[in-house]
Amino acid sequence: MHALHRARFILIGGGAGLSDAAGLHYTGRRFTDNFAPFIARYAFDDNMYRSGFYAFPTPETKWAYWARHVGLNRYEEPAAPLYRELLRLVRGSNYFVLTTNVESQFVKAGFAAERVFAVQGDYGRLQCARACHDTLYDNEALITEMLRQTRDCAIPPQLVPLCPRCGGQMDLNLRKDHFFVEDRHWRDCRQRYIDFLSASEGRGLALLELGVGFNTPGIIRFPFEELVAARPDAVLIRANRNNPHGAYENRNRTISFTEDMGILVHDLLQVPASCERGEEET
Repeated sequence: MHALHRARFILIGGGAGLSDAAGLHYTGRRFTDNFAPFIARYAFDDNMYRSGFYAFPTPETKWAYWARHVGLNRYEEPAAPLYRELLRLVRGSNYFVLTTNVESQFVKAGFAAERVFAVQGDYGRLQCARACHDTLYDNEALITEMLRQTRDCAIPPQLVPLCPRCGGQMDLNLRKDHFFVEDRHWRDCRQRYIDFLSASEGRGLALLELGVGFNTPGIIRFPFEELVAARPDAVLIRANRNNPHGAYENRNRTISFTEDMGILVHDLLQVPASCERGEEET
């Protein structure tokens, strides 16, 4: 694809559809097979993420559910082949990643951590539920212990995490309310994203948008369209099975795909950048 290989800068926008295409399904068998006791007890519908916001009767039952959720999606799941192939596609390029996904698949796959901005948080971090301070805490050891000691859909009371500052409840670092903590790392990532956009100005930018729908369009989808509208050097490459079309004014600089993302990325890898440049020059 000329648009991708000609670009001097590549901005990847990764949404929930990308992880779903990579096999991290939040519905269907992956949910029912891993959460059967919780589904039976609470009559959850077929959605792993939405079920996490059920009004659990106690902190012990809430954390039993979220320990299973985080353990499965953040720690047990290795880097998906689709994410690894995506890295191969942009390796050697000046790239940056903006993502609403919180399972750290980009970093697991080998993307440079300093080039990934996970806007909505990270399953692997805890924060004070009332954001009394902006320090985040790694939770892998705690999640592992919660899973080991879960009995009858509950963890022991002593494993319920409490804030070391105010003594109140802790929560996952997910953007779900106005208490979301944007710590120093988050702010540094945002600045690197701003710097990337500034450095790419007028120099050829390809926006590779993958699986971004209308759940939180103000983070990736709409800003990407605004960038294309404002910058003559930018082109939008959108892979989206259900919502491939974009702003009418960008129709001449938007390339949309509804094909399976795994097949799309694999096919793009078969076309060497040197061949495409050669075609353009002849």
